[in-house]
Amino acid sequence: GRSVRLTDERLKHILEHPEMKRMSRAIEATLAGPERVIQSVSDSEAQLYYRFYVGTRVGDKHLCVVIKVRHEDAFVLTAYLTDTIKKGDRIWPRKS
Repeated sequence: GRSVRLTDERLKHILEHPEMKRMSRAIEATLAGPERVIQSVSDSEAQLYYRFYVGTRVGDKHLCVVIKVRHEDAFVLTAYLTDTIKKGDRIWPRKS
């Protein structure tokens, strides 16, 4: 339910990494419908949005989109492919 900014500069930087080429739609999909959102352990203002993708350029991986949340502003810091989900408090889906 939150708007997240992704600047052209950040998107360009992310897509410069060979494994991230052609992942712009996946970044948008991960932000719009994450499978899991984790509160960063190392940065209280950062949240990690995860979604699993089959058949990326480096195999089946989780896409992690890192956003910074400050008051009413939220923006993408970076995005990367990973085998594992980092530890931290789960924000989404909410624990019952």
